[in-house]
Amino acid sequence: MSRIGKLPVPVPSGVEVDLDGLTVRVKGPKGELSQTMPEGVVLSRDEDGAIVVAPTGASRDERARWGLVRTLVANMITGVTEGYAKALELVGVGYRAAPKGSDLELQVGFSHPVVIEAPEGISFKVPIPTRVEVSGIDKVLVGQVAANIRKVRPPEPYKGKGIKYEGEVIRRKAGKAAGR
Repeated sequence: MSRIGKLPVPVPSGVEVDLDGLTVRVKGPKGELSQTMPEGVVLSRDEDGAIVVAPTGASRDERARWGLVRTLVANMITGVTEGYAKALELVGVGYRAAPKGSDLELQVGFSHPVVIEAPEGISFKVPIPTRVEVSGIDKVLVGQVAANIRKVRPPEPYKGKGIKYEGEVIRRKAGKAAGR
C-alpha cells in the first residue's frame, strides 16, 4: 500500500487540470505543464475536485508507479502556482557570475568565460556576483539546469573552491603533511 499514492492531490483555485487518459495538463497563473504518465495507474477526480491516483492492478511495478504518479501531479500543480528555485554559490577568488541577456556567464578560473544558455521556461537571477538562482515551473528542469551549472566547476575537497548548492556541506580533506 502506497502511503503517498493514496493521498488525493488538492487542486487550488485558479488552476485547471485536464485529465486525458494518462496525459495530464495543468494550467495555472505561472504557466502550463503537460506530461504523459506511465502505464499501470488510473487518474480521476473525487467529489471535492481533487486528483486521485489508483493502481490498475496489484503487481509490484504498478504499486511502485502509484506514488510516483501522485508526486508528479502534485509537483506540476505546485510548479504552476508557486514555481521552483535552486540557489548556487560560487566559492573561490575571482569566481563570479553575471547575467548576459537571458543566459548566464560564469568566470570560474578558466581562460575564458563559460556561457550557460537558459532553456525554455528557465530564468537566472544573480543578486550578487557569487550567487546564482535558477527558477522555473518544471521541478525536474530546474534541478537539471542547476546540476549542469554545478558540473562546470564542482567543489573540490581541499580548499572548497567551486560551484555548490546553497547550504551544501563540502567535506574537507587535509592537505599534504609538512616536510618531514
